Amino acid sequence: MDADINFYFDPVCPFAWMTSKWVRQVQAQRDYTVDWRFISLRLVNAQVDYDAQFPPEYEAGHTAGLRLLRVAARARAEYGREAMAPLYAAFGTHIFDTAPRSDNHRSEVEMRELRGTRGFAEPILAEAGLPLELADALDDESWDIEIQQETDEALSLTGKDVGTPIIHFAPPTGVAFFGPVISRLPHEDLAVELWDHVVGLARFSGFAELKRSLREQPQLAAFGVDAGTVGKQEDWHGGSRRQKK
Repeated sequence: MDADINFYFDPVCPFAWMTSKWVRQVQAQRDYTVDWRFISLRLVNAQVDYDAQFPPEYEAGHTAGLRLLRVAARARAEYGREAMAPLYAAFGTHIFDTAPRSDNHRSEVEMRELRGTRGFAEPILAEAGLPLELADALDDESWDIEIQQETDEALSLTGKDVGTPIIHFAPPTGVAFFGPVISRLPHEDLAVELWDHVVGLARFSGFAELKRSLREQPQLAAFGVDAGTVGKQEDWHGGSRRQKK
């Protein structure tokens, strides 16, 4: 697929989801095409000791993300790349744009594990107009080969000390970057202006990085941060909440 940008996402990354919402805003105003591709945080961190280096809920979340990417990989293989935009939109809406139920007594680990289950995946597939039997791929590790290849492809474009999303501008010869990481969705009349600034940087082949590790919690219902609220600021390393370098 020839696209204006390749967007590499893990469905359980809140910052990838926020950036993807902004990219869709720009798509609605500009004639941009996007190829939604895979990067698995679980595979990126395959050699990491999660207990020692991450908050306790991260392994469950990253594992659920890999399981959902297996479903996405099968959907793409059987229904084409055009199935990815609605499927990723449904993933993100259910994971991040839905506030937690007040009567929910599950732990954070249990909540993240739930995202990798058939009971979670099937309503999302239905919403995306895809057959429920695609959820069989949740446990099918044979899809991990393709997901690993695409993960490696993304990291070959940026280097390894990054997180998600990764955006490849004007592929195959254009520049790719981690991010941009945004915590707030810009107003529609500012979305394209922000995009033009980012593309301007990407067009200069000598540009390498702008970075700050301080981030606000994203304005997403899953975090209890509404559109009129500024999220709590946190310090991140290498695009993640790893406890150690």
